[in-house]
Amino acid sequence: MTSLEKIKNKIYTPESLRLKLGEWRFRDRKIVFTNGCFDLLHLGHIDYLGKAADLGDMLIIGVNTDQSVQKLKGQNRPINNEEQRTHLLASLLFVDAVILFDEETPFDLIKIIQPDVLVKGGDYTPDKVVGADLVTANGGFVHIIPLLAGYSTTLTEEKIKNSIKR
Repeated sequence: MTSLEKIKNKIYTPESLRLKLGEWRFRDRKIVFTNGCFDLLHLGHIDYLGKAADLGDMLIIGVNTDQSVQKLKGQNRPINNEEQRTHLLASLLFVDAVILFDEETPFDLIKIIQPDVLVKGGDYTPDKVVGADLVTANGGFVHIIPLLAGYSTTLTEEKIKNSIKR
């Protein structure tokens, strides 16, 4: 199997993810889930995702579709399309699965996955994390990871815009 095939094999549909989840649960793997747009991958994302992966055995990332990113971030986003974003995330060694979702929140995806650990960044509080009630009701927990200061897609976008203006 080529390296690119390995990356593509980490990108799931809901149906294929259900099968993989069954395999992982049979093997008693601790499943971690997080989600986001991941529009311009930067060091803050790597830090966050690496720390999320360390909380369990298998890291699943829900990625907003292009359409849902536009609803959340505006007409000029995403900068990278969903194919680019999913492939970049799937190429990270500590990521086990990537799946797109088109809804406003990942609630339906969380119902499918039923993660042992639900992770969000430090810009959230546990009571504001969508799906936290589902996860804790099933015996799991919610973990908030502090954001790495000085790194964000918005800051990166501003740097790019400012460099073009020069």
